[in-house]
Parts: sequence; C-alpha cells; structure tokens
Amino acid sequence: MREQVEQALESIRPAIQMDGGDIELVDVDENGVVRVRLVGACVGCPMSIMTLKAGIERILRERVPGVTDVEAV
Repeated sequence: MREQVEQALESIRPAIQMDGGDIELVDVDENGVVRVRLVGACVGCPMSIMTLKAGIERILRERVPGVTDVEAV
C-alpha cells in the first residue's frame, strides 16, 4: 500500500508545489492511516487542514484501496 500512496502523492505534489508547499510521506500503518508532513508554505497556512482533508485525503481514498485516514504530523 505504501508504494501506491507514494505514487498518488507524486501526482498531487505539483499542485501543492505551485503554492510554495510540499508534502512528505511519513508512514502508512496497517490500519490504512497515512501520516504526512506538510512543508514549505503549507506550514502554518490556515488552509492546510482543508487541503489535507478535502484534497489529499479524498484523492488517496479514491486511488488507494484501504486508506482510511490521512493525518498531518
């Protein structure tokens, strides 16, 4: 599952980078919880939680079977 998550994040990354941010995969656990680190302009951005939940989590759930949640660390 980790490889599928990495591939999905690679497809999302350009859009995040256009706004000066980036995303790093930290962990994927056995329960399908994906932990990511938002960096760059995403740190402290008031929209980062919406980006995480409404964007990144939605896309990962659609593309990677078994993803149950996405958390920022």
